[in-house]
Amino acid sequence: MALKATIYKATVNISDLDNHYYDELNLTIAQHPSESDKRMMVRLVAYILNVQERLEFTKGLSEESEPEIWAKNYTDDIELWIDLGRPDETRLRKASHKSQKVLVYSYNENASAIWWKALGNKVRDYKNLEIYALNDEQVAGLESMIERTMQLQATIEDGQLWLSNNETSQLIEVERLQ
Repeated sequence: MALKATIYKATVNISDLDNHYYDELNLTIAQHPSESDKRMMVRLVAYILNVQERLEFTKGLSEESEPEIWAKNYTDDIELWIDLGRPDETRLRKASHKSQKVLVYSYNENASAIWWKALGNKVRDYKNLEIYALNDEQVAGLESMIERTMQLQATIEDGQLWLSNNETSQLIEVERLQ
């Protein structure tokens, strides 16, 4: 019998001072049985950093042909494709052709550095591709915020995200690699 996803609910009060976006998000996050808590929180961070009207979580790990998060327009064209981790060149090329903009949020610094060194020159010409690296210590700090029902506050200013709940607050800075 296959294991089922664990469902989390997150209410996120977001204040994006950089883009003048203010909202309360009510998100349902399905954590795949093979997905770590760290990866799930990176997925939530990527969502918050790119929040817009039609942004949604996809089937993610359950469907290889989809990104983790996407935004589609009303004609079902993909406007934004967001992946996590260290996708290979083939996946990035395919995503760049399918979407207007592709973002990758890489985590696990040591593995990401090796991945980026091997991949960087191969994808430099992909004009719609942006790659970001997340700091391990900052990401690890997010795991303490995980609850089945989360109440979070997110403030984005000068490219930095402060994510907090009633007990703790964590700064998340992203480094742009491309």
